[in-house]
Amino acid sequence: MPPTPGEYSGQGLDDAPKSPLKGHKKVSSRGSRGSLRSPPKEIKKKENEDTVVYEKLQNWNGGGHLTSVKPTADYEDALRLDEVERTRAPSGELVLKSGRIPSAGWEQSGIRFAPLNVPLKRRLQTAVVLGHTLSAFIFLSNFFFLAAIPLTWPLLFPYIIYILLSQSSTNGRLSERSEWFRRQKFWSLFASYFPARLHRTEELPPTRKYLFGYHPHGIISHGAFTAFATEALGFNQLFPGITNSLLTLDSNFRVPFYRDYLLRLGLCSVSKESCTNILTKGGPNNEGMGRAITIVVGGARESLEMKPGTLRLVLNCRKGFVKLAVETGADLVPVLSFGENDIYDQLDPSEHPTLHKFQLFFKKVFGFTTPVFHARGVFNYDVGIMPYRRPMNIVVGRAIKVEQQSTPDFDYVNKIHAQYVKELQLIWDTWKDDFARERTAELEIVE
Repeated sequence: MPPTPGEYSGQGLDDAPKSPLKGHKKVSSRGSRGSLRSPPKEIKKKENEDTVVYEKLQNWNGGGHLTSVKPTADYEDALRLDEVERTRAPSGELVLKSGRIPSAGWEQSGIRFAPLNVPLKRRLQTAVVLGHTLSAFIFLSNFFFLAAIPLTWPLLFPYIIYILLSQSSTNGRLSERSEWFRRQKFWSLFASYFPARLHRTEELPPTRKYLFGYHPHGIISHGAFTAFATEALGFNQLFPGITNSLLTLDSNFRVPFYRDYLLRLGLCSVSKESCTNILTKGGPNNEGMGRAITIVVGGARESLEMKPGTLRLVLNCRKGFVKLAVETGADLVPVLSFGENDIYDQLDPSEHPTLHKFQLFFKKVFGFTTPVFHARGVFNYDVGIMPYRRPMNIVVGRAIKVEQQSTPDFDYVNKIHAQYVKELQLIWDTWKDDFARERTAELEIVE
């Protein structure tokens, strides 16, 4: 269902359009179905024949009304003339000159700072999102802090050996997964920060196994984390009987303390060994039935295509996940996140071609890349690494049934891939007018 006005209560000053409101002609809102509309102006005459123009603003459902007085064209000029006159002495001999206005530079800097009277709920939302965004740095810093204390070495040394030998992220047993941790209430604060919603197209029977393909990658894939690594959006209520594991880089499970954080949330390695073990072990029959994995298909390459208002997917050259589904007999489920690309800004590749080429070279050599991005900060709405408060709607499409083949046929893989792309396009065409009203481009597959 499309969001209703007021449902996105998490939005605030950081979501507001940066263009000034001139004459109250139009007020837009990302969380509502439409913008405030101004009916024909009502003109009244006073006794002195001065014209006063009233603008009556009405929201989309007619429930709210605002009436404003539109200033005349010479209003600001009259203010300036009045200010000049007030600086002159009555005799006309002395003129007062004023110094600069304090803090005027801050007002003109373009950076909007957060007010002090922010509600507690919004502060808690920001704290949880900030904590997760910096979680890898926080856990690694704590490890180095403890490593600097000789008394902790007898504990840290065996722990490091355990990390190097552990196969918890690849063996498919999900032994360290904690449903209690996934259901903690602070994850609802994380989800309501944007806010995010999870939508189901059809029910999925728990007697099958599934491979969810998540699009787009975005910068940090906050939508995938919220929907599939926590129960904040009610995955178990929408898909009862299915145990879903979000997959990430295997290198993340070599970071001390951070690996334990990810494993408790049910995350696993995206390596082929891990995917195969999850989809062929466990479940009621110990063959993987009732299990699912979620892969962010576009990967780091797709993150470079991230731009608010657009949806550019790296998909035509990605067929490995289809081949994996055929080998394990897992049904393919396309997932499209409306708004994932809107929560960050990054440098436009077309305007910085040299930087873009360097990022592609870095990705080819090291296997990952770092987009040059920014969003908002903790105490301001314009500069920082915190995501913007912009709604995300994650739509789970219809499952594509796959016939298991020990040696996948090339033509069959291409056929399933074509069906997958078609279903993904169907999700976009069906829900773009509800969840992507402010788009600047249509869905595009670039590679």
